Amino acid sequence: MENRGNILMEKYDFGRLLGQGTFAKVYYGRNLKTGQGVAIKVIDKEKVLKVGLINQTKREISVMGLVKHQNILQLYEVMATKTKIYFVLEYAKGGELFHKVAKGKLKEDIARKYFQQLICAVNFCHSRGVYHRDLKPENLLLDEDGNLKVSDFGLSALAESKRQDGLLHTTCGTPAYVAPEVISRKGYDGAKADIWSCGVILFVLLAGYLPFHDSNLMEMYKKISRAEYKLPSWLPPEARRLLSRILDPNPHTRMSIARIMENSWFKKDLDSKQDINSKCDNAAETKMELGKPTNLNAFDIISLSTGFDLSGLFVNYDQKDEVQFTSTKSASTIVSKIEEIATRLKMNVMKKDQGSLKLKGSWEGRNGILFIDVEIYEITSSFHLVEVKKLSGDTIDYQNMLRKDIRPALTEIVWAWQGEQTQHK
Repeated sequence: MENRGNILMEKYDFGRLLGQGTFAKVYYGRNLKTGQGVAIKVIDKEKVLKVGLINQTKREISVMGLVKHQNILQLYEVMATKTKIYFVLEYAKGGELFHKVAKGKLKEDIARKYFQQLICAVNFCHSRGVYHRDLKPENLLLDEDGNLKVSDFGLSALAESKRQDGLLHTTCGTPAYVAPEVISRKGYDGAKADIWSCGVILFVLLAGYLPFHDSNLMEMYKKISRAEYKLPSWLPPEARRLLSRILDPNPHTRMSIARIMENSWFKKDLDSKQDINSKCDNAAETKMELGKPTNLNAFDIISLSTGFDLSGLFVNYDQKDEVQFTSTKSASTIVSKIEEIATRLKMNVMKKDQGSLKLKGSWEGRNGILFIDVEIYEITSSFHLVEVKKLSGDTIDYQNMLRKDIRPALTEIVWAWQGEQTQHK
């Protein structure tokens, strides 16, 4: 299922290179069915594996599934082969906000618009228990209409990452934008740290340069810890006051997002019929429905009970009550094969609905009758994910049957068992 020529899994074509990093390249692509432009991030799985970034990749996917918002870059789906992981992303035609700032300070009303959209997006992330931790102009993209899109959640953290003290402890981020408490290594509130970074971004948008800068990194950290910066004299008094309250080195007294949204400078130029709170609320995520069999995006796959864990694409297979495999056969072919195997094993087939089967044993085991659930999910029209799971009965009986009867009988329709290193390219 590797891309053939410039066609990825019969769904997207992609062409020019948009950018590249150590482990990934980003290409411009197009949905063959809808004609929609997309960005396709191609990650080298071997490189990610070697440097131990598997969990970070998984976390980025999980996080982006939680934050569906008009000012956050959308991840449409994730696909994978033996050697590559493909992120299909919303295409931000306007490029990085950084390129605008690199030319100098922005007009006050333009800077305010971007800041309003940034705060709206960050507030939404925090309401979902997500802390970005690497907010900077390079990670803020613009669409063709000039609207801001927060991107790159590779260093983000979820609420459950907090320790017993309720704080995060991983030091990360870009030095010039990182909050003083992050540098101190004593634990920090992810929301407060993000707010500080938003303040630095606002300073850069209005002033055209960084508030904290020094060729010596330790000296710069000292300036950040003391909030040692100078506000340009040309800044309006209201903006100066707002910045001084956000760039407060004490996270306990630092301005909250709720207070920022109430600020008179911040609220200026907003639609009089709709304040920023309702604007943010209206951008809330839409619930994704899971079809059977239907197209699955990465988040649907990951949320399948203990489900399809992306780590299964590059870690050793571990036998469990639940296994998954991918197949290039049609759903009807897969169903027919499952029914054939069930008949051979003297199991009753109980059809639930399209793409979903339940198999019932005809004998009483040590822990009751064995029930097996089979779910078929369509990733593309010619590529399916199949989940086989024990619902009840004896685990030993189930695993013996899986190993000796079911797996060997499925060989002709299996493209790859998830989690095994014997996958095809």
